Amino acid sequence: MAAGRQWGERGSAVLELPRTPRLVCVEYPGLVRDVGAMLRTLGGEQGVSRIYADPAKRLELYFRPKDPYCHPVCANRFPTSTMLLKVRRRTKKKKQLDTEEQIQPEVQFEMEILGTVTTVYKFQGMSDFQYLAMHSGPDGKPTSMYDKVLMLKPEKEEFFNRELPLYIPPPIFSRLDTPVDYFYRPDIQHREGYNNPQVSGENLIGLSRARRPHNAIFVNFDDEEIPTKPLDAAVQTWKKVCTNPVDKKVEEELRKLFEVRPVWSRNAVKANISVHPDKLKLLLPYLAYYMLTGPWRSLWVRFGYDPRKHPEAKIYQVLDFRIRCGMKYGYAPNDMPVKAKRSTYNYSLPITVKKPVSHTVSVHDLKQGLGTSGASAAKNPASSRYKLKESIYIFREGALPPYRQMFYQLCDLNVESLQKIIRRNDGTESECTERDGWCLPKTSDDLRDSMSLMIKQIIRSTRPALFSSTTSSEDGKEQLAYESGEDEDDEEEEEEDFKPSDGSENEMETEILDYV
Repeated sequence: MAAGRQWGERGSAVLELPRTPRLVCVEYPGLVRDVGAMLRTLGGEQGVSRIYADPAKRLELYFRPKDPYCHPVCANRFPTSTMLLKVRRRTKKKKQLDTEEQIQPEVQFEMEILGTVTTVYKFQGMSDFQYLAMHSGPDGKPTSMYDKVLMLKPEKEEFFNRELPLYIPPPIFSRLDTPVDYFYRPDIQHREGYNNPQVSGENLIGLSRARRPHNAIFVNFDDEEIPTKPLDAAVQTWKKVCTNPVDKKVEEELRKLFEVRPVWSRNAVKANISVHPDKLKLLLPYLAYYMLTGPWRSLWVRFGYDPRKHPEAKIYQVLDFRIRCGMKYGYAPNDMPVKAKRSTYNYSLPITVKKPVSHTVSVHDLKQGLGTSGASAAKNPASSRYKLKESIYIFREGALPPYRQMFYQLCDLNVESLQKIIRRNDGTESECTERDGWCLPKTSDDLRDSMSLMIKQIIRSTRPALFSSTTSSEDGKEQLAYESGEDEDDEEEEEEDFKPSDGSENEMETEILDYV
């Protein structure tokens, strides 16, 4: 190492590090005597590797790894630039001569760099409250319940019918593991003569936050009238924000979209116009109203246009499509072609996820263009920076949907066989119903059946192993049903209840919350 030493400024030594492995450091909050037992408290090598692969995850430590009711201590992840050194201390004793003087032993230190540490996990939080599976008997003596509540092997019916004390502890007691200062709000000082508004009994438990001032107009299918113009507050809010040419151009583009097509979903708008989501929340209530129920639910409709009075609005109706899951469809939940965003089978406790710090958008940011110019915009031009892919709202034959639950408009089903199902009653529409709109009854069910068969054929072509047990007769029957659009079995149709898939977002609920 001395040969590769160079001298820097002010006499500091500069060394070239040899190629060493990159290591991960865990500052373990305990005295380690058994490395294997220590690793088991962290989930083993596989558990640590899985957490390290996801920067948003926190490392969990279970002091009682065999106890399923043990609540973990979590470590935060930090970048670092340190080294792991191995230092040897060698002492060489010298022989004493026949003298009274004591000769000091010769001590030598040898240093070796074992690796560089780029990531460190530090346990900085407090441990959560622990609740053991114990029960106090009549004599006050605590007894363990682990052998009664834990099923370690297949048990008979008697195991489940035993009389036991109710033991249902929560997964965690504290959502935060670091102390925070809670700043209580002072009492609001009103002017003299102010009276609190009357609150009805059904609204005693109301919203926990102030209503968002986006000023959208919501319309139900049963409402007789539809709005012809936006609220004055919506106009003022958009005029206050629309201060640069980019915003005015986006407004004109959205006006042209509503002239060509009077009903749009928010995802469809995002795929055709590049606009920041926070600005789109203010622009949509300025040009359209929102349908809550009926065949056009979760869609934005141009002011003055009533789809209930125009049979040609049939093509703008919404179809709630969810990828079916089950062995009768050819794949189990683990073999789903489209993975879920969130799932109950892969749930993370709030304390185990490191949440990013959110950036609060102010009116000043909106006025400044919200990132439409500057260094970041140079990499992503404004014409396509916020645009979504077409697959977010268009269904094409031979392509899988991006999510397990999709809201399609009927005009965006770009498959000829599906359009034939939609146009079966063209020219003979007589009544607009809340369930089927201007379409024939059960049109949505027929579309879902045909789309599910298309998706099954895509999976069969890409992953034939999943359908190796399917007989040729079933193939022929399935092909016939696909061509005709009829059900294979009426009983199966009755069993299918179109439950939401695990982890799929309720897009309609999410969009409503932006304006409530």
